[in-house]
Amino acid sequence: MKRFFMILAAVTISILAGTLWSVAAWAQTPQEIVDRMEAELNKHDDSEGVLMTIDVKVPIVGTMTSRCYTLGDKTRMEAKMAGVSITTWTDGVTEWTYTDKTNKVTIKKADASSEPEGDMDLFDNITDGYDVSIRKEDAKTWYLLCKKSKANKDKDAPKTLEIAVRKSDYYPQSLTTSMSGFKITMRDISFGVSEKQVTFNIKDYPGATVEDKR
Repeated sequence: MKRFFMILAAVTISILAGTLWSVAAWAQTPQEIVDRMEAELNKHDDSEGVLMTIDVKVPIVGTMTSRCYTLGDKTRMEAKMAGVSITTWTDGVTEWTYTDKTNKVTIKKADASSEPEGDMDLFDNITDGYDVSIRKEDAKTWYLLCKKSKANKDKDAPKTLEIAVRKSDYYPQSLTTSMSGFKITMRDISFGVSEKQVTFNIKDYPGATVEDKR
């Protein structure tokens, strides 16, 4: 019996040691997780296009949710708030906005200084100027907290970024931050956008009135 317990103890120690080694071997630093996330995202190029949902929480007003499609210089934003749906297309030169409540299309010159919404370039070197830590994790996700470092002198940089990264493929599940009093979350990120999805076509809105402000 004594020999049995000695063997059992030896096997247990062996298994425990192997488990600890395995955990240590797979442990990753927060920065390594971010670097791998950026590497996986960089495997996709602009020709694929990207989709994401953007939530903007506005004090008193509430949360406005929009679905964003980006392909090259073209962007389509679908937003709904207070029962009104608004869709905006831009190609960097012209902007078209359709409001379902009024069945009206407004055309104007695009803001030349604006960047495409939902562009994945936002994730390039995103933690530069931030101290990154793992806030928590579960079986499927790392939850990273990025705090603005003292060396970061960019006044417009948010104080914190929260990034949720999937363990299965290192894709970002979401990115949350606060800017100008608004809480912004980018989530449900995927790839694959067609030219048709980001190109305005008046034929898709029969009977709509058009106001050209160019």
